[in-house]
Amino acid sequence: MADLSAPGPGAAPRFKLDKAWGAALALPLIVWGFDAPQVGPVLVFAFKALASTAPFILFAVVAIAYLKATGAEALLARAFEGREVRMIFLAATLGGLSPFCSCEVIPFIAALLALGAPLSAVMAFWLSSPLMDPAMFLITTGTLGLDFALAKTVGAIGMGILGGFIVRGFASGPVFADPLRQRAQSQGCGCGANPFSGTPNWAFWKEPGRRAVFGHTALENGLFLFKWLLLAYLIEAVMLQYIPADVIATALGGEGLGTIFLAALLGAPAYLNGYAAVPLVDALLSQGMADGAAMAFVVAGGVSSVPAAMAVWALVKPRVFAAYLGIALLGAVLAGLGWSMIA
Repeated sequence: MADLSAPGPGAAPRFKLDKAWGAALALPLIVWGFDAPQVGPVLVFAFKALASTAPFILFAVVAIAYLKATGAEALLARAFEGREVRMIFLAATLGGLSPFCSCEVIPFIAALLALGAPLSAVMAFWLSSPLMDPAMFLITTGTLGLDFALAKTVGAIGMGILGGFIVRGFASGPVFADPLRQRAQSQGCGCGANPFSGTPNWAFWKEPGRRAVFGHTALENGLFLFKWLLLAYLIEAVMLQYIPADVIATALGGEGLGTIFLAALLGAPAYLNGYAAVPLVDALLSQGMADGAAMAFVVAGGVSSVPAAMAVWALVKPRVFAAYLGIALLGAVLAGLGWSMIA
C-alpha cells in the first residue's frame, strides 16, 4: 500500500517541527505578546539555568553513548535468572540504574514473558526503569541536589521491589493470572529487534560500527536533553514570574498525607518527561511545594508518563495495567512520606 503521507515526485518534503522545539519557541513569543518587558528576564533565566546544568548534561550524554556503544544492555538479561526473590531485587536495581528507553524494553520484556519469566520480576523492572537513569541522576543532582537525586534513586528501586513482591504475593489471583495480551508485539520508537542480546565490548572504539553508535547516540541524546531542558527552564521562569507562591504553598505546601497524595495524583497529567520534570519541580519547590509532595510528584509522574505506561499497555491485559498504575500511586505516596521525614 502506498504511503499517502509521503511527498510525490518533485514535491518539496514536508517540514514537521518537533513539539518540544515548537513549544520552546512559542513560549517567549506568548510572553512577549502579553508582557513584552519580561521576555528578556525569562530568556536570561532559562539560558543561565542551562549553562549551570551543562557539565551534568555533557557527562550524562557521554556516559549514555558509552554504554550504548559497548552493548551494556546485554547485562540486563542476567537480572532475570535464578530464584524469583533474587530476580525481583536485581530487576528493580538494574531497572533503576539502566539508561535505556521504554521502547527498547518492550521487545525484551515480551520475550521474557513469552518464555515464562515471572511477572513479579518483570513488574519490578517496569516500575523502576522510567524513574532513574545515569543522565537523570546527574541532571537531578545539578538542579535539586545530590540528596534528592539519591532519595529518588532509592525510591525507584524501592518502587520496583514493592511492585515485585505485590505481584508475587497475588500471582495466583485473578488480576495477574494469564497477564499477556493475545498478540503482544514489539512496538515503540523503532528501536528494532531485541537490543539485549550479545556480549558487551567495553573497548568499543576498536570497532567502526560501535564508534558510529557512540557518535549517533551522543548527538541524539544531546539534542534530546537540550530541547527538553530548554523548554523546562522556560516553563520554570514563567512559573516563577507569574504564579503566586501562596497558590502553590496552599495546595501543596503541607507535609500531611493528603498533600502527598494530591501531588502523586497531579504527577501524571503535569509530567513532561523525567528530564523536564526536574526544573518544573525546582520551580514548584521555590514557590512553596513541600519536599514530600515533590518526591511523590516525580515518582508518580515518571511511572505513569506516556512512554513508560505504553510499554506496559502494549504487552499486558488492562487489569495488569491497572495494577501497575495502582502500585505506582502507592509507591509514590510511600516515597513522598519517606522523603518528608528525612528532608
